[in-house]
Amino acid sequence: MLFGILGETRAWHGDGGEVALGGPARRALLALLLTRPGEVVSTDRLADMIDPAGALSAHSLQSQVSRLRGALGDGAAIERAGAGYRIVVRPDDVDSCRFERLAGEGRAALADGDAGRAVVLLREALELWRGPALADLPDSETARAAAARLEERRLGALEDRIESGLRLGEHTAVVPELRELVGRHPLRERLAVLLMRALSAEGGQAEALVVFEETRRHLADELGADPSAELTALHRELLSVDPAASLAAPPAQLTSFVGRADEVTEVAEALRAARLVTLLGPGGVGKTRLSVEVAGVAAVGGVAGQVCFVELAPLRDGAGLPHVLLGALGLRENGLQMDGGARAPADRLIAALSDQVLLLVLDNCEHLADEVARLVARLLATCPRLRVLATSREPLGIIGEHLFPVRPLDEDAAVRLFTERAGAVRRGFTADPETVRQICAALDDLPLAIELAAARSRTLDIDDLAGRLDDVLAVGARGNRAANERHRTLRSVVEWSWDLLSEPEQRAARRFTVFVGGATAKDALRVCGTDEETLEALTDKSLLEVAGGRYRMLETIRAYGAERLDAAGERESVRRAHARRLLELVRTADPHLRRAEQLEWLPVVAAEHGDLLAAMRWAVEEPAAETAFELLAAAFNYLWIRGASASVAPLAVALLASVGEAVPEGLGEEYATCVLLAGAASATGDAGGQVWQRHRAAAGRALAAAWPGDRPGRYPIVLLLWMMRNADGPDPQGAFALVSSQRDCPEPWARAAAHYVAGFGHLGRREPAAAEDAFGQALEGFRRLGDRWGTALALDALAGVAGARGDRTRAVALTDEALVLTERLGALEDSADLLVNRGDQLAGDDAAGARDAYASAAALARRAGSSTYLAGALRGLGDIALEKGDLAEAERLYSEALERVDPHWIKSLGPRVRTLVGLGRVAAARSRHAEAREYYRRAAEVADTVGAHAPEVLRMLGLSERAVESVLEAVAAHR
Repeated sequence: MLFGILGETRAWHGDGGEVALGGPARRALLALLLTRPGEVVSTDRLADMIDPAGALSAHSLQSQVSRLRGALGDGAAIERAGAGYRIVVRPDDVDSCRFERLAGEGRAALADGDAGRAVVLLREALELWRGPALADLPDSETARAAAARLEERRLGALEDRIESGLRLGEHTAVVPELRELVGRHPLRERLAVLLMRALSAEGGQAEALVVFEETRRHLADELGADPSAELTALHRELLSVDPAASLAAPPAQLTSFVGRADEVTEVAEALRAARLVTLLGPGGVGKTRLSVEVAGVAAVGGVAGQVCFVELAPLRDGAGLPHVLLGALGLRENGLQMDGGARAPADRLIAALSDQVLLLVLDNCEHLADEVARLVARLLATCPRLRVLATSREPLGIIGEHLFPVRPLDEDAAVRLFTERAGAVRRGFTADPETVRQICAALDDLPLAIELAAARSRTLDIDDLAGRLDDVLAVGARGNRAANERHRTLRSVVEWSWDLLSEPEQRAARRFTVFVGGATAKDALRVCGTDEETLEALTDKSLLEVAGGRYRMLETIRAYGAERLDAAGERESVRRAHARRLLELVRTADPHLRRAEQLEWLPVVAAEHGDLLAAMRWAVEEPAAETAFELLAAAFNYLWIRGASASVAPLAVALLASVGEAVPEGLGEEYATCVLLAGAASATGDAGGQVWQRHRAAAGRALAAAWPGDRPGRYPIVLLLWMMRNADGPDPQGAFALVSSQRDCPEPWARAAAHYVAGFGHLGRREPAAAEDAFGQALEGFRRLGDRWGTALALDALAGVAGARGDRTRAVALTDEALVLTERLGALEDSADLLVNRGDQLAGDDAAGARDAYASAAALARRAGSSTYLAGALRGLGDIALEKGDLAEAERLYSEALERVDPHWIKSLGPRVRTLVGLGRVAAARSRHAEAREYYRRAAEVADTVGAHAPEVLRMLGLSERAVESVLEAVAAHR
């Protein structure tokens, strides 16, 4: 039983049905007990808070307790303990306790810097509120204090959620909410700070200053207090921003400067505050061009009096560094004349620069990092008016150095740069922006790589260029003759950085290339066989970048490193280590994905999605069959929830082809999982269908052996989905019975699934009450585990029962509750399925609402790449078009639905029959009676795949009684 005191006091059974609690005294009594679940509340306090007027006697209180016990039944025990009572429930069954736990976890995640996880937890916490806390308690000082504590926690969680959003860049979205909150809580300084930050991030410094002044006035007038240190510091920071700072005209260049206006301003501002700023990033990212633009702005904007730009790439010996700087300053000859060479070059530099206002730009310092660092440190210490802007692939490591990472271009700027540069070499150049975007993304949006690739468009068609992206180094093989040798081709850019690495650094870098989507430090250390110091060195040298606790490598660098991995003969061993690490991860995650912690584990596995697919592909192609089977099975739950199972279907087909038709020893359940994945016919076409038919019987026997009913197998979700994909099999009832037999299984998820499946059996036999009870038991089982996906399945089934008995309001409410869960999981396919069901529930009474539900389902299904649920949505839209009399549109929608439906999937039976009947009705309306009869005949064949059980199966699929009867009547009339 679940309880709620964050709003009106309410209680719900496990199946979602609400408990009738009775009058206000009983609700107040329950609320008081639930404020401290498990703790004793004295009878005096209970009586005083239920009736502050003092009219409630001990006998009356005992009577109210007795009545409340009767209302709650077995859902919760109210015990007499000493001089009071206590309610025995789990804290997490009370919404206030659950709220405080989630809010605390969200605040901890925010403190740890994980804003993404914090947002998810805090939103879940805040969604539990239905109104004012303890709304049913009579007004008293004690009640007000308890409610105030909860409301304070609510406001704190709201602030934490908004701050998490700000850290994720959601400035615009939170400003209206913050304005409203600041208006309601004018003395709450944290809200003022958050609003000022949000406004400032949008460029509204003036508005932010107004917020500060209003908050300061409220604090002074109402509390006689000054603003806090944090609010005052933020005010001071806003005042220090120079509103007049603007970009000056850039120096004359051969080409336009694209996509970095904001960075120019930021670096110029950094130079105002710091005397040494280093532009940090990999080769080809645009550090040199950015430094040129910043130098122009710095000179015009008053950051420095003069600018001296020094190119260090040609310099091979650090000993010559002072001479190069002297030459760039035009001081070498003068210095020799003054002292006859008696003074060291560095001393002459100091003498020349000691009183100059100068910005010294040192370009490409990475290969001389130690020598540059020593000289710059000395110059800055002795020349107080000197500022230095350096570009390098690793930091100089000087105290006071301000690092400014230079990132690749954003998507729009990258496309604009390519289009502009291609237009310069090919008159009238035009191209599909999506193709250009594909090229730029493959080149990591690196400006140099884009310019080199754009230059190739003079002789290569754009589609031909896009087709060569599997070899990004070759795309930029022909470079700019006027460029430095290390910038002439993309390969030379990467090679320059690679040659500067030590041997241990090169070894770690080439091994890291097996990671497709980056890696945590733990995974990188293990797979690469390296240490933290080496990883940090690779990050410092811009071979790796780190964000959100993950190391990543640009694709251009990764392509070069992969060549070095092959050359070292390490590819096989490193890929094997990579695959074993991914297998450990999905094995660890699998049980958690069926329990309450699934929201925490789904992002963990999702972060490794690309690497998981890469490990599977390697294991299949190697072949390393045992590892491949284990990977597919252990990842199955994750793949299914995320709607990604079809993406691995071709790998499953290839794996089964490589091992033949014999079930691998000791891997029966894994084999069945692989066959199930291969059966995703929508992804694998005829090949997948053939493999499915050939291996289905053996896989079914293997699965039955793994789950005999008295002991559990390893992957319970496979049981349920095996039954659902055997709709057209020779023994669909056998698959159904295999799941139903798990009702006494020790595995709790399998037991819940068994109740869920049993409910459909009752539906088929027209036993709605028994079906509702079975679905309720499934719901209770899934909820007890905390599995949101399973809970959504059970809610959907209960919605079908409610709809069948004509309770459309409850059906829609249950479906909406299930949608909240699937959306939180990111389960796009299941959300699409639920939206189709929602449309079916609304179709009779609300055509516009049904159309919206079907359209939303179609959009989600397309995003997920799910042809099955797209077919269901198109069928629903076809029904609406047919009702309106738009025969052409109805026929188009039905025809597309029929092309997309998966014949093996149990949930496709109903949509296939209804689609065929719909096409028959369209044909009949157009007097094409022979064609109509053919569609009805095909519909009959589909229904006959389950023989005499057709009506039961259609009801099992959740079709309303009205829909079942109309389908069967239409089929029978033309059979």
